Amino acid sequence: MKTALCMVSALLFCVLPVRAQDDVGSIRNFLRVNDQFCTGGQPRIEHLAKLKSEGVKAIINLRRPTEHRADEEEAKAKELGLRYFNIPVAFGDPKEEQATEFLKLTDDPANRPAFVHCTAAIRVGAFWLIRRVMRDGWKFEDALAEAEKVGLREAPHLVDFARNYIQKYQKAAAAQTASAAQNIPVVQKSSSTSTTAGMPSDPMSFGAFTVRFDPGGTFTLEGAGWPKLNGNWKKMGSEVELAMSGGPGGCNGPGTYGTTINGTHLTFDLVKDDCTVRRMILDRSTWRPASEALIKPVRAIKLTAGARLSPKAKPLAAGGSWPSFRGPNASGIAEGQNLPDKWDAKTGENILWRTPIPGLAHSSPVVWGNRIFVTSAISSDAKATFKPGLYGDGDASKDRSEHRWMLYALDKQTGKVVWERVAFKGEPREKRHIKATYANSTPATDGRIVVAWFGSQGLYTYDMNGRLLWKVDLGRMDAGAYDLPTYEWGTASSPIIWHDLVILQCDTQSDSFIIALDAKNGKTVWKTDRDELPSWGSPTVVTTSKGEELVTNASNFIRGYDPRTGKELWRLGRSSKITAPTPIFADDVLVVASGRGPERPIFVLKPGARGDITLPEGKTSSDAVIWSRTGRGSYMPTPLIYNGILYVLANNGTFDAYNLKTGDELYRQRLPVIGSGFSASPVAADGKIYLSNEDGEIVVVSAGEKFSHIATNTMGELLMATPALSDGVMYVRSAESVIAVGKKK
Repeated sequence: MKTALCMVSALLFCVLPVRAQDDVGSIRNFLRVNDQFCTGGQPRIEHLAKLKSEGVKAIINLRRPTEHRADEEEAKAKELGLRYFNIPVAFGDPKEEQATEFLKLTDDPANRPAFVHCTAAIRVGAFWLIRRVMRDGWKFEDALAEAEKVGLREAPHLVDFARNYIQKYQKAAAAQTASAAQNIPVVQKSSSTSTTAGMPSDPMSFGAFTVRFDPGGTFTLEGAGWPKLNGNWKKMGSEVELAMSGGPGGCNGPGTYGTTINGTHLTFDLVKDDCTVRRMILDRSTWRPASEALIKPVRAIKLTAGARLSPKAKPLAAGGSWPSFRGPNASGIAEGQNLPDKWDAKTGENILWRTPIPGLAHSSPVVWGNRIFVTSAISSDAKATFKPGLYGDGDASKDRSEHRWMLYALDKQTGKVVWERVAFKGEPREKRHIKATYANSTPATDGRIVVAWFGSQGLYTYDMNGRLLWKVDLGRMDAGAYDLPTYEWGTASSPIIWHDLVILQCDTQSDSFIIALDAKNGKTVWKTDRDELPSWGSPTVVTTSKGEELVTNASNFIRGYDPRTGKELWRLGRSSKITAPTPIFADDVLVVASGRGPERPIFVLKPGARGDITLPEGKTSSDAVIWSRTGRGSYMPTPLIYNGILYVLANNGTFDAYNLKTGDELYRQRLPVIGSGFSASPVAADGKIYLSNEDGEIVVVSAGEKFSHIATNTMGELLMATPALSDGVMYVRSAESVIAVGKKK
């Protein structure tokens, strides 16, 4: 869902006299178009306060995040109370959906007055040209002349883009208008007509949305953070036709949906609708009366026993173990590795072995003794893939073919597959995001057992020789967009093993809970329900000066629990609506971050808190919160605490370093290579930090208060998973292989 995952930025602006040439007038190509909009090139951070003082309410940034420090601009805009939207337009490859998004943002009165910018207002000029023709009815030639004043110069490809977009949507709008004129009657509000039959007149709710069908033939559809939709409705048998005037781009014509009423619930199924926003909200949606409480389904948890684990079974030697996601306690650190600074997958320099692994998986390798464990999901569709990159589309993959969910055990020294097991075979019980796989969760081991969680397909536990000990079917795990339940993305939280307990964080659309299972037999030891939105981070158990705490990252609240009983100890609000990073701990300090705007927080916490420790509005610290920041949290990568410094890696390659105790910024650095962005989390050893981007490049930097780039090494394969470190080797899980990187003896 583009509106849920994209970083968006809108800026609209009032006309007031410029006070000084070095104020907003010093912005490159600055132009006051009218009393609702001004345009220009990249503003300096100090310009934002000037823009606000002159009436601007919103900033619309058309630059890609990789071009500049967009996160700084966003954070400052939010600090000033400005709305901020980012449409990441590539100069050489603008997209139709980006122009549609621009029209939607600029249509919304709440975003005006606004300032729209890119680097030098060239892209702004092209998008403004589209708006003048599509919204204000200008002739193309007149709009082009104004667009050239805005900044559209020496970019014929952008002029062609604007012309083609206008011609396409004007033609579609004309056809829709003709259809609407023929099919939508004038409804007399004083009489009872058949057009009012079959649609509930009371407000109905779905996700974050509410719709009201007035008996007079009008409707209103609205949701927080979305444009309000108003128009007319007409019932035609089992179908309903919805027509709007105005609204987001492409939504002027009618849309038709099949309807089903089941008791008090109303379901929509798409017949035809060219309006993207309306289609995203309505298609496959089921609405309930707004006054009706959401009933959580009863979740059945089914345990199936296998072979028995001998009570005399002792774990294999733990030396060099990397037992779960990001290693011991999710720290990401393993000292004494003596890894090479440079390697080359193509020539084989410092590559010890490479083992192909079939299927798709973003799960990381784990290590214990002489074994490496990895999971995968093998589709029967030979063309199954995922889409890497920096983008915000919320679409699900169309691959629902039969899969085999696999667990592999590799020999640590040679990479040879020692054994492999098919945990589950069948069609997926859930959907996955187009950037995800059906094997996102990293397995966990304690040297006696290895557990692999495949979301809706279940949790599977084996001994170290591959004997199935037990499995648990937790039911369907529906995780996706918090405001649009029909957008399903799949699960990613990884299991952990602590003191003979297997602990899982299960946050879904319908019900959320955290559960501890007996590692020996899979029986439920405790289960704690949570009022939570879907989340994707893994839980962490930490040993603090105040005792042991189980910490979870989620949207409504970051929480601490007693890991023995599941009793909640504390909670902290004001997090992001989408959370993926895992909580970390070092130096008796907890760190939890998340990167979905507008909050994008970093929280640094003292252990031992009790009750609700949510910060009051405007506060950044308290007795329980050492320090916090907004606008700086990471979206996918888990932060790293190393030698008293907190490192935070953004998806777009911005790498921040802070003093862990004080929160002082030590540096903010754009990494030398970014490519498709960063999903894997950083790991560290021997004073060096390793950062893997999605294109398969691993950047090596020095740890410390100053940024120092050591090397960049290319693996030659896509990298989405976090590497594992063990006994002088970095085990890299790529989209195709497991690769051992280390010095050859």
